[in-house]
Amino acid sequence: MTTSSITRLHKSARMSKIVMHGDMIYLCGQVGSGDDIKAQTADMLGRVDALLAEAGSNKSNILSATLWISNMDNFAEMNEVYEAWIDPENPPARACGEARLARDALLVEIIITAVKA
Repeated sequence: MTTSSITRLHKSARMSKIVMHGDMIYLCGQVGSGDDIKAQTADMLGRVDALLAEAGSNKSNILSATLWISNMDNFAEMNEVYEAWIDPENPPARACGEARLARDALLVEIIITAVKA
């Protein structure tokens, strides 16, 4: 593998928002804005949709999703939004855990691995 076969989009000194290698797509952790877990989850998933579209894919091609929430008391509300969004015919492998996020106002973060459509 050479770095010439890797495409990195929206690069900064710290990270790339999208990394593609072959048919694989890796998204950096996505967060959302809003006052509660439902609003942040919906906004976050909208950002995932936009990045996947830019990479030539969509939520039906997600292989794995790792979610971090700041408080497990919000698990059911986050899942309500997530389950309405995910393609029920093509659910990814998923993990969810509780973690302190980068800023106190953040309630949820998702990391996505997908393939091109």
